[in-house]
Amino acid sequence: GPEVESWFGVEDGSDPAIENEWPLLPFMALSDGAHTATEDFSYFTLRHEAVGEQPASSLFGISCTRQMDANELISRPKDVTRSTVQKAVVVIADSPQFFGYLRERLSMVTNAWFAQRDFTKMDIIKVSDREKPWDEEQLNVAQKFQESLSQTLRDYGEDKDQYLDSQSTGLPLRELIHEFKHQTLVLFKCCLLQPKGQMLFFGSRCERLCMIQFALISLIPGLIRNLQDCADPELNNYERNLVKPTTLKTSERTSLLSFMGLPLQIFGKGSLFGPYTPLQQLDLLADRGTRSYLVGSTNSLLLQQKDRYCDMLINLDESTINISSTSLRAALALSVADRRWIDFLTQTVNDTWNEANPSQPKTMGYVGSEEFIRLQFEEYMLSMISSVKYHIYSEAHPDEPRSLLPNIDGDPSNDFGADWVDAWMRTDNFKIFHNYTDSHLFDIVEPRHPCAGGLTIEDVQRRLAQQVSELHLDERFNTGKEVLGKHLATGQKKVSSAFNSLWADIEAMREAQRQRQGVQKTATASATLSGTTGNPRSEKARSHRGPNLAEAQAQVAAASSRAGAYFSSWAVWAGEKRKTGWGRSSSDIPLHSQHMSEVNQRSSTDENSEVSHRKPSKDSTSDPSREVGSILKENVNVEDGKREQTSLDRIETSPGSLPRASITTETPTEATPNAKELTSKSDVQENTPQKPHKASV
Repeated sequence: GPEVESWFGVEDGSDPAIENEWPLLPFMALSDGAHTATEDFSYFTLRHEAVGEQPASSLFGISCTRQMDANELISRPKDVTRSTVQKAVVVIADSPQFFGYLRERLSMVTNAWFAQRDFTKMDIIKVSDREKPWDEEQLNVAQKFQESLSQTLRDYGEDKDQYLDSQSTGLPLRELIHEFKHQTLVLFKCCLLQPKGQMLFFGSRCERLCMIQFALISLIPGLIRNLQDCADPELNNYERNLVKPTTLKTSERTSLLSFMGLPLQIFGKGSLFGPYTPLQQLDLLADRGTRSYLVGSTNSLLLQQKDRYCDMLINLDESTINISSTSLRAALALSVADRRWIDFLTQTVNDTWNEANPSQPKTMGYVGSEEFIRLQFEEYMLSMISSVKYHIYSEAHPDEPRSLLPNIDGDPSNDFGADWVDAWMRTDNFKIFHNYTDSHLFDIVEPRHPCAGGLTIEDVQRRLAQQVSELHLDERFNTGKEVLGKHLATGQKKVSSAFNSLWADIEAMREAQRQRQGVQKTATASATLSGTTGNPRSEKARSHRGPNLAEAQAQVAAASSRAGAYFSSWAVWAGEKRKTGWGRSSSDIPLHSQHMSEVNQRSSTDENSEVSHRKPSKDSTSDPSREVGSILKENVNVEDGKREQTSLDRIETSPGSLPRASITTETPTEATPNAKELTSKSDVQENTPQKPHKASV
């Protein structure tokens, strides 16, 4: 664990930690969670044992903690075994009154010490020597550091208790009220209910945790200079040395506050104040002699046992206040006058709020400043103790109405909360106050609440306006608009992406369909080409497209026309034979010339037809002389490579009968092309004149 390395400003060979039994000093100086920040500060209290005739008292420590990478050290000691070195420079004083000034000096010296990257050089912390070979900047930082601290305490007057908040970088009073609003008065009144109130502050930042506690107790006039009994519950020097004042100088503020019994000593017998309290000190909180305390911790383990260690938990990270005690919650309920007063103060701070410099009002005037806030709480405190004194006096003299103040109606202490007044009158600090003050304080300060009076319309309007402002509707609406805009933009992107995806899927389906159609066409063409294998005319068929239906029909019509012409020619020939007689020889009959003449006149133009005339068979019963056997064969080659053969196999003629013909037509059976080609080719063939062909008989 951490340990103390060196002491400065004490006698040689002296160790105050051993002499005063400070075994927890290293844990107080190095707070839990200090490693998460580059620089952090811790504030704590120590018990200083009695020395000779001087009684035991309280001391106050402030430490500045920094850390650096161990590899950056110029001279790395053997005891440095971790990758990060964490050290703290601590100043122990007898009063926290000037902690603001000490903090600034301590930060500069600690930063300069770490900048050396050699922790064995302690001269910058000791009383400086001008003969050291330092540069001007280091000399200005380190010059008489310890001596300057003592000189600072002598330069500032004793009534500078506000210097703690105005000069420190902790949480000032303006930020306290701005953050906690009306709960600030609840915290203030809870501090006065010792030993009933056991307050525990929790926060992850140690400096802010400590400074908010100092700012809270500084609202009690004169308490910062009278904390000699706060470090240990057994100390009670303030009450032992307290003397009842007998004189009053109204022109002096210090004399007035002392005569009125201020400060109220909330840290007396059985009470403890520890701005930062490590876990090792929890045993002291659970001790029977510790009846009330105001402590702070950065360890979240205490949150799990909050019901055991406190009546009120103040979570600074979440800005929440949790009161576990039912009686304490009832006593801390603010009255109408209290709420009116704190609302006025909160509104004043908010109206003069300056984000750039929260400690100063934006008007740079008195209203809303820290001095203004302190005087408001001082007026509230004086009115409260005067009203309570008047309450006690009126109850002690119920049959003497003439002794009461004529301008005061009823009991003015009720404006401060009847339950709270009853709870406060049972505390130790009230007993000290009541025993060491005059019974007629209400003759000096009027016993009236600063904002006395019943509930008015203005109070309701102010309360409603404050509650509406606390809702932060504008911020929520702006946030809602931003969220809605983001959702709309996201929805638009999603819809666009969905449509794009759908369109891409449609295009992919179309492309797949096109590819399937192409594959089918390719397969059909391949099957057609493979079907033409083995045909003598396949070579020509591969280089030309197959005939279409119209062309085939035209060819059939042409063949029919030629057959008709052929039959007509034979009819003419048969008529002539009847005239000339059937007994004539074939040489006498100009068959060849007549037949060829008829064929050339009436034959069709088909280029692929073949006509064959065959002789009648030998077993025919007709007269061989009258039988005419002729074979007509016509071969026509068409330009597109197609061929049609028409053969008249056999023509037999017998007396009293017509010639008989057998016609055979062969038409290629290739695939049919499209309709456009059919029409064009058919038209060409029908309109193309054909030359007559010769026939051989």
